[in-house]
Amino acid sequence: MSDWLSITPGEKPLLVSIPHSGLDLQGLEPRLVSPWLARKDADWYIPELYAAAELLGATIVRTNVSRTVIDMNRDPSGRSLYPGMATTELCPTTSFDGEPLYLAGQAPAAEEIEQRRRDYFDPYHAALRAQAQRLLSQHPRIVVYDCHSIRSSIPRLFEGQLPQFNIGTNDGQASDPRLGAAVQEICAGSEFTHVLNGRFKGGYITRSLGDPARGVHAIQMELSCRGYLREPPGPVTDANWPVPFDPQFAAPLHDVLVRVLQRCVEFALHFR
Repeated sequence: MSDWLSITPGEKPLLVSIPHSGLDLQGLEPRLVSPWLARKDADWYIPELYAAAELLGATIVRTNVSRTVIDMNRDPSGRSLYPGMATTELCPTTSFDGEPLYLAGQAPAAEEIEQRRRDYFDPYHAALRAQAQRLLSQHPRIVVYDCHSIRSSIPRLFEGQLPQFNIGTNDGQASDPRLGAAVQEICAGSEFTHVLNGRFKGGYITRSLGDPARGVHAIQMELSCRGYLREPPGPVTDANWPVPFDPQFAAPLHDVLVRVLQRCVEFALHFR
């Protein structure tokens, strides 16, 4: 436990990662174009959406550090997880829309990026590995569930509108295909659109931790914000984004997520 890293231990075979809901800029504000722009691409209200995870007995690892400081879901080697597609770096210098985040001459150089990696990225991933190992000592199989959200339309990153549920298992390499199919079945039975291993197949967390042969089955859920927020159409501004969280509006999607988490626990307990 630290002032930026939160670990809530549970006993069920489910490890929930929340790497992008943080808003703390760690003192970078004077170097940034604006704090709002630096927080624009946060995974808004993910802790509220997944509040039931603790009640289900999941272990939760969460950071309050903004992804602008460092992105916990990027390959630290700098290798793109989606070759040929636009993305952001380990320490992003642009927003998802391509806007510069830093004032001229203020972007982090290699030495600072390495320091941020040591200070934040490495401890976050060490916590995930430690909790996964703890759960594996109690269960033959566990599910690592990585929580994300994104605005529904970002032309620089993808065409058109994303489905509300974007399930990623790195094309079945990060988990047994039956886990992805089980989660997909729940999403397909809802009022929301979904895709399995579409534009978002799972980031570094899913790919680095998923090891089905060892009993670790990892899955990423990327939610389109319109599924749980009154997301404004078109480009967003500091006047209209983020919108307030309305639990009543989010309830239908929240209820699907609860069933998804329950299915993940069932998969880990009863999969053979």
